[in-house]
Amino acid sequence: MESQYKTGNNGGIETGANYTTNGRGSEVAVANKKSFRGWDFVLRLLALALSLAAAVVLGVNKQTTTMPVSLVPSLPPVNVPVTAKFHYLSAFTYLVVANAIAGGYAVISLLLALANRRGNKAISLLTMILDLAMVALLFSAIGASLAVGLIGYKGNSHVRWDKVCNVFGRFCHQVAASVALTAASAGAFFLLVILIVFNLHKRH
Repeated sequence: MESQYKTGNNGGIETGANYTTNGRGSEVAVANKKSFRGWDFVLRLLALALSLAAAVVLGVNKQTTTMPVSLVPSLPPVNVPVTAKFHYLSAFTYLVVANAIAGGYAVISLLLALANRRGNKAISLLTMILDLAMVALLFSAIGASLAVGLIGYKGNSHVRWDKVCNVFGRFCHQVAASVALTAASAGAFFLLVILIVFNLHKRH
């Protein structure tokens, strides 16, 4: 701590109120910056792992079973092998692609985070916008998959669509797991948006 003294016109001593902190403010700023970088790095790694896991779980999803098919009403039904794959439904394909895009972006954003150690505001804003875009992309894929999955689970009597999850149980369970992982990944990206907004707000 520094204090400043000077002699006044009346021969007395005036004490100045100029004090400088002994590195305390800068230490807090550095600690906050390190904490932000740590959480940012962890959340991006988590989003990457969850997105890739969701894409793999659904991408390898395949189940073959036999179903009785009646060709002629007077004859007994014939057991026919039927296979369910994710790419047979565009909503599930969209979910895999969305997770692949999110995973690829997570890698790029990790590189940007490492390059942006000084906390450039323009890069932080760009990253926040892209993180928000990933949230929107993943939630749109979740919505599409849930709509199709609900029909597969319950069917639709109005249009005479039979439920299929009673036949392809394992396939439907893997779809549900992929949707849950995607939701967790979207949550990680959303937390990143909040973290960046909070960090930018503290600078002002």
